[in-house]
Order: sequence, then structure tokens, then C-alpha cells
Amino acid sequence: MKTLGFNAYFLYICIVQNKGNIQEETITISAATYHSLLKENESYKLQIAQINYQLAQLKRMVFGSKSERFMPEEDKSQLKLDFWETIEKKPVEEKQIEEVTYKRKKKSKGKKAVRVPLPSHLPREKYILEPTDKKDGDQKIGETVTEILEYQEAKLYVKSYHRPKYVTPNKDGVKVAELPSLPIPRGNAGPGLLAFLSISKFIDHLPFYRQRQILKRYGLDIAESTINDWFSATCRLLEPLYDKLHYSVLDTDYLMADETPISVLTAAKPGSTHKGYHWVYYSPLNKLVYFDYRRGRGRDGPEEILRNYNGTLQTDGYIAYDSFGKKANMILLACMAHARRKFEHGLENDPERAGYVLKQMQALYKIERTAREEQMSFADRKALRQKESAPILNELHNYLKTQLREVLPKSTMGKAIAYTLNLWPRLERYVEDGRYEIDNNLIENSIRPVALGRKNYLFAGSHEGAHRAAMIYSFVGSCKMNNIDPSLWLKDVLSRISDHKANKLDELLPPNWQPSE
Repeated sequence: MKTLGFNAYFLYICIVQNKGNIQEETITISAATYHSLLKENESYKLQIAQINYQLAQLKRMVFGSKSERFMPEEDKSQLKLDFWETIEKKPVEEKQIEEVTYKRKKKSKGKKAVRVPLPSHLPREKYILEPTDKKDGDQKIGETVTEILEYQEAKLYVKSYHRPKYVTPNKDGVKVAELPSLPIPRGNAGPGLLAFLSISKFIDHLPFYRQRQILKRYGLDIAESTINDWFSATCRLLEPLYDKLHYSVLDTDYLMADETPISVLTAAKPGSTHKGYHWVYYSPLNKLVYFDYRRGRGRDGPEEILRNYNGTLQTDGYIAYDSFGKKANMILLACMAHARRKFEHGLENDPERAGYVLKQMQALYKIERTAREEQMSFADRKALRQKESAPILNELHNYLKTQLREVLPKSTMGKAIAYTLNLWPRLERYVEDGRYEIDNNLIENSIRPVALGRKNYLFAGSHEGAHRAAMIYSFVGSCKMNNIDPSLWLKDVLSRISDHKANKLDELLPPNWQPSE
């Protein structure tokens, strides 16, 4: 027997193959070594769990669905197929054959599918097709109408303003009509074309070089630098309205905030890109969204924007927002969707705990869906939450506090529980006011076009370009919130804003906008 220490004994069976004979060897180690091995074993377990989590997330990114929908294992509303369990539990019995006769009604042929009529607002071209064998004496008794939806490519055309010049009888002056206000002074691009270029890039995600190829097919070859100059001039024209949007978004006592990255080309980083950020602020009550570009993710951006803001701010758990909770004139709300995402990622590592939490959160969202479908008032929604959501939140809070002591702090589940408990006062606060939302998914919907745009135009050409992108995303997002066609809005605003009074710019914001005749 080999002795490795004297403080404690640990039995270790060593199986040794020695000329066909199996021998047992007992090794004694010290207590310090034993506890060191236990600690090392726990460390390896944690490393394996983290590697498995990273591998699962990588597989999900490459092969899997990004949906966060959770389906509990036992859903009473779904049919349960227990075919294999039945086979295992019950032996197959041989059944006697018997002849059964019955009568039933003959099934009628199914009804033909009803085609949805084409929208009535679309222009129609009427074609009359007469039978080839029609004779003069035939009498018309009706007609059959068949409508076919067709598409015609967009076309470019030139507006040519002819302004005759007149001289007075006494020849003391020349009279000529004034040229209508143009979006770009001394430019030759109309509001419709400028709106088309901006909307195509920031909604349809077509970079300007692709749009140039499209214009070439129409027989027009425009340099990409010219298109960029047009876009810059468009944004300069919209800058006062963008500032007005900024103040209108903050003119509320309930605001959502989030941020999303954008790559930017700069001279300071040749051969690579700078990582800037769009900070997004959304007013659910005013239905306005404001994008603010910043060169970094530091707290100086939101602190400058929200310096004079008084009210409730709903965000995720990013630390840059924590300082606002210390202000007496501000209340912080958290996002339940971000907390739910943490547990959804932990399903593979700890399905029992993660499944329970997700099921409770699913019940909370079901209550919100009921309030939305029944179009409840803010007061009624608050009463519903106090009655049904509050007990679920209390139960979930107690469960998380209990489980925090049972999981490894650095495990996926440990991090999810710690994140949720750290934000719990902000997470449950939404039940106190019917105007509040359970999460800030509304603002994430506004950010989604930015993520799609990154995959197409990849980066902004400069910090100024990123600022201009923030401007267009603000207007486009606000139009979306108010169910307004952004192309129609932008074309109309570009044709009017030059002559519009500065003290009435709020009339052009999407919630207040009325199209000109």
C-alpha cells in the first residue's frame, strides 16, 4: 500500500492487469488533496457545462430556429400522442372479427374556393372581348368579368417647367412665374425620386449601388456620388423636423429605450470599421420613435438625451441605465422578454428549472394577450394584472430565490436566475399602471430594420452617414407605428417642408400628418 498522506484516508481501487491477474491497490491521500480534487472536479463540470451551452448556441445559430417560443412538455390544449407508451404498457390483444353494417349520408362535393376580390382602389384597364361568332341579331343578357392582377415597372419621367417671360407695355420690367419650391435648390431631383431612394435603402434594404443598377435598366445612368449628394441634401432639409421629433418623443411620462450596433467606416481605423450605436427611444403613448447615433455605448449618450426627462423609463438590464434609477424624478421598468430569453437559452442545460420559469412567464403573457384582444382600457388592464398577474409574479419570485442556492452561480441557469432577481423590482412594476407594457418588444420591432440593413449595406460610410441613417430610421419607424405608408409621407413632406412654418413643424410628424391635396 502506497501512503500519500496521514490526515485522512480515501479509498481508491486501482484495477491493474498483471499477467492475466487482477490486483487491487489501495491508495491513501490527504484531506487537502481530496478537497482539492473535489474543487477541481466541480471546476471541470462547470467548464463542460459552459462548453455545451456555447456549442448548443452555435448549432442554433447555424442550423436551428431563432424562435423563442416555448412549448411545455404537457400542454392540455394539445392532443397527446401516447402510442408508444400504450404499446409498452399494454400487451396487444387479439380481437375477434365481427361484421357491422350501417347507413350514412353521402358526402356532398366540397364547395369551390372563394377567391378574394382584388382591391377596389387599384386602377383598372377594361378590355371587352366579343365572341368571334357573334351575329347582328344576338341580344346581350349579361357579362362575365374576370380580373387579372398585373404589374408594370416603375417609370422615370421628367417634369419640365416652362415659364414664359413677359415685358410690360411701357417696358419697365419683365414678368415671369416663380418656380415651385424644390427639395434641393438648383437641383434636378424631385421629391418623388428622393423619397424613392431613401425608402429603397432603409426599408427595402437596397444599397445605393444596387439602386444605381436599377436606374440603369430604366435608361438612366447616375453616378453613385450624385445619389449620395442627393441623400445628404434630403437629410439637411429634414434636420429641423428631426429635432422636432426628438422633443416630441420626450414629451411623455412613459418611454422605452434600447440600443443596437452599426458599423462605421472611419479614417481612424483604415481597413476595419468602427462600432457605433443607434440609441433608440420610443414613446408608446405618442407613437413616435427617435434614433440617436452615438460613437460608443457609454452612458453619456442617454444621459444627454434624458437630462431633463421626468417619467418612467423601460429598458433591458444594461448597466448604462442603472444611474437613472437613482433620480427622484424617474422610475425604471425592466423587460420581461429579456429575462425570458435567459431561461430559454438554459433549456438544454436545465430543462426542469427553465421549463417551470418559462411556463410561469407564458401565463403572464397569456394575461397580456387577453387584455389586448379585449381592447381593455388602461384601468381595466391594471385591475386584471393585479388580480391574475401579481400572484404569478409572487410565486415565481419565491421560486427563483429558492433555486438560486441550488445552482452553480456561473452556470447558465445560475446567471439567468441572478439576472432576473437583480432586476425583479423593475420587472414586476408593470402591474402598477395599465399604460405600462410587460416588455419593450415594441422598440425592438423598430430596431429590426437596422439589423436587416446591416446584412445588406454592411456599414455606414462615415459618422455623418450613420447620423443620417438614424434620421431616416426615426421617420420610417414613426410612420410604421401610425400605419402610414412612409414613401407617401416622405414624398409629401419633401415637397412641403421648404415652405412650411417653423413653429408648425409638428403638423408634419406622422401622428399629425395630413396629406396635401
